[in-house]
This record gives sequence, structure tokens and C-alpha cells, in this order.
Amino acid sequence: MAQAEIIITPVGNKAELGAFVDLAYRLGRSDPNWVPPLRSEAMELVTRGKNPFFDHADVQFFLARRAGAVAGRISAHIDHLAAAMDPAQGMGPGCGNWGLLEAEDEAVARALIARAEDWLREQGMKRVLAPLSMSVWEEPGQLTKGFDHPPTVMMGHQPERYQHYIEAMAYTPAKLLRTYDLDITKPFPPLIQRIVESGLRNEKIRIRKVDKSKFDAEAAIILHILNDAWSDNWGFVPFTDREIGYAGKKFKPIVREDLIMIAEYDGAPVAFMMTLPDLNEPLKAVNGKLFPFGWAKLLWWLNRPRGKTIRVPLMGVLKKYQSSRLASQLAFMMIEDIRNSAVRNYGFTRGEIGWILDDNQGMVAIADAIGSAVNKEYTIYEKAL
Repeated sequence: MAQAEIIITPVGNKAELGAFVDLAYRLGRSDPNWVPPLRSEAMELVTRGKNPFFDHADVQFFLARRAGAVAGRISAHIDHLAAAMDPAQGMGPGCGNWGLLEAEDEAVARALIARAEDWLREQGMKRVLAPLSMSVWEEPGQLTKGFDHPPTVMMGHQPERYQHYIEAMAYTPAKLLRTYDLDITKPFPPLIQRIVESGLRNEKIRIRKVDKSKFDAEAAIILHILNDAWSDNWGFVPFTDREIGYAGKKFKPIVREDLIMIAEYDGAPVAFMMTLPDLNEPLKAVNGKLFPFGWAKLLWWLNRPRGKTIRVPLMGVLKKYQSSRLASQLAFMMIEDIRNSAVRNYGFTRGEIGWILDDNQGMVAIADAIGSAVNKEYTIYEKAL
């Protein structure tokens, strides 16, 4: 019996955008390690006027249909802020992306990726980095290690077969992103404890928790450090003012003052570490739905976060200190303060650090020094168009 033809069409209306979002829930349902996001959040991600990514990006969504039924989806996009960056940092002029891939099988995936590539060529792109869903700050890369356990908050989870589909279409690895697993119930090695104790004796160093009553001011401090600390990193794209406000709105419900630290040196903020309770643990329980009872479960958890895992999604030290011993000392001091608070105040037992670029020697050294181990890897691929 002949295979039905695969038809790829652009998403053109609200109903089709709903079908685009819904497909992930249908295909992810059989994977015990997939965490369904709240559907309202998934819709907001792909909606112009709500997600500020659209302010500086051209985006086209596509649906694949076979015998009239939706069988796959993909986004193709050009981030103009990324295109303005130095090509040595990974993107730059002529580089586009695709992401949000979901496909019933390889034939559908190949057709979708080919259509995304065609769209990027039509826009004048010469190269593609993928998958990015959709910004590098959201869920970058295809999972290539760690399929056997769920992702933490703000990290993606894709079937292993997608890796093979991508590589079969002549994509090669451009960058490897890693997350590190850490037992936070155990004290750090003696050497790290001595480094922390030395920092505590230094009157110029102050490690403080954030003040949520001054949320906007504290967020501004963190974003200033982040934009400076990460500005030379591979894949860096600066946050816009709207994205800062949008991220603050998203983070505020799960921010805990004693899990986010700012390091001051000589009275000035020079480093930060953000740690979040793993929202994916309660999200998995509500299966992406707030009604009829999901909202109550989620609200209870937000008021009294308890669980197994915390995640460090972001940290940074001002560039002028990054090559000094002070940088690692501040990092160890912030990690130790957060570790103690997470165990004592919330009962968390596990930490996840990352993502970290595989060639970020400073952060890899810190992760190794505190006894953490790689638990997931995400690969960003590239291809000439």
C-alpha cells in the first residue's frame, strides 16, 4: 500500500497555531520523561504580541499533514539580534535557525526540516544553526545524552530518534551544551571549603541574597552582570528591555530570596547565581492543565516549594574579574550558601547546573571541583544552506 503524501503548509490562523501546540502533547504522551508544559505557556511562546522574541525575529511555523491529519511541525526563524553578532560567537549575518520540531516519523521530519531550510534560503540565509526553540535563551539544542530522566525547569526533552533524523540530513555538531548533576546533601571537598572560608574572612567580599521587595532593581543588577559576563560567549544574544520584563514576570512566582545570590566586592555587585526550584516536578503532576484541579496543586507548590531538585540556570562574574582567582572563589561561596539554604529550608537533595558550554573551561572546572557529573548533553547542529 502506497504511503500517503506528506503536505507541508505554513501556519495561517489561530486554529492551526493551536494544532501546532497540541501536537507536542499527543506525541510526547508516550514518553515517561517528557514534561508537558502548561498549555497557556506553550501558546504564549508561539504568539506574536505576547512573546517579545518576535520583536526582533522573523518567524514562520509549518505543519505537516498526511492523509489530512497533522503529523508534524517545525518553526523557522531569523533572530536579527543574533544576526548582528560577531560570527565568531556562533551566529552572525546570514545565519538562521529552526526549532520546535515534532514528527511522527523520519519521513515527516525530513520533509519539515527541508521546508524550514527552503524558507531560510528564501530569506537570504546561508547557514543554519538548529534546533533552537526558539531563542538561545529558551530551549537550545537536541538532547543527545540523558534520555532516561526528565529535564529540569527551562530545559528541553526530545526523543532520541530526532537526533538520528537531524544527523541523517548532513547536520554536524556546532556546539555541545551540558548540564551537571550534584548531590547537594554532601559537603564540598576540603579544598573548596578552605576557599570558601578564606572568602568569608575577606572584608571586601559580601555574599547576599536578593531582596524580592526590590525585584526590579535586583533584576536590573543581575541582567547588567549577565550581559557583561556572557557578552563574549558563544551564542550570546543580548536581552532587550521587553525580554527582561517578560523574564521577570515568568520567574517571579518561583523566585526564592535565599536561592539567588549576589556577590559584592568592595561594595559593588560583581557576580550573581540564580537557582530555581524545579517547576517541572509539579508540572508533570498536572499534565499541562490548570483545570479543574491543576491550578490548586501548582499554587500550593509555589507557596511551599518542596521536591528533589533545584537548578542553576544562570550565573555570571563581571568580565574584568573572570581571569582572577576571585571569580572561582565567589562562585564557590555562592554555591555553598545556596546549597545550605536549599537543603535546610526546602529539603532539596539534588542540584543541576547548566547548561554549560563544553569548552567553557572556567565553569567546567568549577563543576568538576564540587564533585558534579554530566547528566545531560544537548547538541546544536549546523549546516550550510
